[in-house]
Amino acid sequence: MFRLWGKIITDNKLQKDMVVEMPDPDMGRTQKVLSALGRICHSFDLASPLWLDANVRGFQRLSRTRFTGDNFIESIPFDFLEIQVIEE
Repeated sequence: MFRLWGKIITDNKLQKDMVVEMPDPDMGRTQKVLSALGRICHSFDLASPLWLDANVRGFQRLSRTRFTGDNFIESIPFDFLEIQVIEE
């Protein structure tokens, strides 16, 4: 079971959060992350963020990353969206 936790943070306070479970064992890790992130963004009514090099490196190293205003095409009404793998 793969679980990804998405959180919207404003002024160091949790505004929204969601956990997405991906039960499909045939999907690769990258596919699971992108699919779960897509579901989180859809639920939060956000466009999918752009993955910058810093996001990729941080996610590979720590299984978590933050998407700030630089990662979104339109402006965002929060400080950042953080995703974290909580179970693999």
